[in-house]
Amino acid sequence: MKRLFITLVLGLIAFNVQAQIDRSKIPTPGPAPEINLSEPLHYEMNNGLKVLVVENHKLPRVSIQLLIDNPPVIEGDKAGVSSLTAALLGQGSKSIPKDDFNEEVDFLGARISFGSQSAFAGSLSKYFPRIFELMADSAINPNFTEEEFEKEKQKILTSLKTEEKDVSAISNRVSNALAYGTSHPYGEFVTAESVQNVTLQDVIRFYEDYFVPANAYLVIIGDVDFEQVKGLVEEYFTPWTKAVPPSFQFSKPSNAQYTQINFVDVPNAVQSEVVVENLVDLKMKDEDYLAAILANKILGGGAQARLFLNLREDKAYTYGSYSSIGNDKYAPSTFTASAQVRNMVTDSTVVEILKEIDKIVKTPVTDEELKDAKAKYVGNFVLALERPETIARYALNIETEGLPKDYYKTYLERLNAVTKEDVQKAAQKYMNIDSVRVVVTGKGSEVLENLEKVTFNGKKIPVKFYDKFAKATEKTSY
Repeated sequence: MKRLFITLVLGLIAFNVQAQIDRSKIPTPGPAPEINLSEPLHYEMNNGLKVLVVENHKLPRVSIQLLIDNPPVIEGDKAGVSSLTAALLGQGSKSIPKDDFNEEVDFLGARISFGSQSAFAGSLSKYFPRIFELMADSAINPNFTEEEFEKEKQKILTSLKTEEKDVSAISNRVSNALAYGTSHPYGEFVTAESVQNVTLQDVIRFYEDYFVPANAYLVIIGDVDFEQVKGLVEEYFTPWTKAVPPSFQFSKPSNAQYTQINFVDVPNAVQSEVVVENLVDLKMKDEDYLAAILANKILGGGAQARLFLNLREDKAYTYGSYSSIGNDKYAPSTFTASAQVRNMVTDSTVVEILKEIDKIVKTPVTDEELKDAKAKYVGNFVLALERPETIARYALNIETEGLPKDYYKTYLERLNAVTKEDVQKAAQKYMNIDSVRVVVTGKGSEVLENLEKVTFNGKKIPVKFYDKFAKATEKTSY
């Protein structure tokens, strides 16, 4: 009986506590937890190579990343030279033939891959010294041969051929070219003609100019000892000759003077690609960076975002509609909102995307939307802290993006401090509804008639015509 009485009393207390909670109000977030990030060990070699080491002995594995943080490169009439350089790197070295190189890497259960200004390797820790040696040898003593060059050139030409009628590839090419201009590194594109212009000597020159240690970072993570790593780096990367890459001057791109539709006719298209874009000057170190990415998250950052809920869940125009906002320390990046849709709803899709952008610019987001967006970033951040590569990536970002040393230690605190007003200000700054390009790639005979009738905020949106390589053209008669 006594036990029953105690149970009833505790039940009444719990009921009264629940009754006092006002569930109509969003709970006030508690203080951000203190973030303790271990610092990677690092040092700089005489040739300029900067080395970061993160020791983690939980698993017997090691990963190696070489990143060369050069400004963007203009390839001009030899566009494709960087792709060919990337393809030829990692195919052995001057001391070990391609087949022997690949066979040994496979035998050790490891991976080695290259970009035109990067490299990656991963292996069990017991094979780390040998894999490190192979990667370093291939990086600074590449074996560029005419035979492999011709093979890789043909692969690129074949790939370009398959993209000729690919709506997504055409849309991406034209969108970038119109946003930046074809004389800008981010606006130029590879063509069959430009690839044919590239010689093996061009590849060698590109490698010698840009695969240099001046802006290079070597990041090693895993079951290693710092002193062992330092010895290996000194042994295999000391021969890397000190050099600085050439610099380029290119004009700063600008947004369209007014909102317009840029149409590209692809007669074989079974659906349309709609891309709404404008340039943004956003860097990770900017005070409104977190507000900007939260605004994008709410607008089009996933299946619970406004674009997805509108165009897929409500109207069933598409399998998904998303947005993204970039950041770049060297040049403007882009804000984009996009969808692949049925031909018959192309014009309606343009209007709905513009409506959603207009709404987030003019009207504050809800408390619930902001809370959910923050929760997603908090969750991703906390999960990332469990991975050793996160420590290295964060340290690399601090170095390359000019971030404060405590950037990630205060990340959650700063994220939680972002208000609805901050989000709206960021949307107003980076989502330029009055001068966006709406790049539509699709079948003109089925979509153009309605597309030319599109109005927004009481104004008709003019349509301009471009070919598949972003050159202005005349309207096609159907």
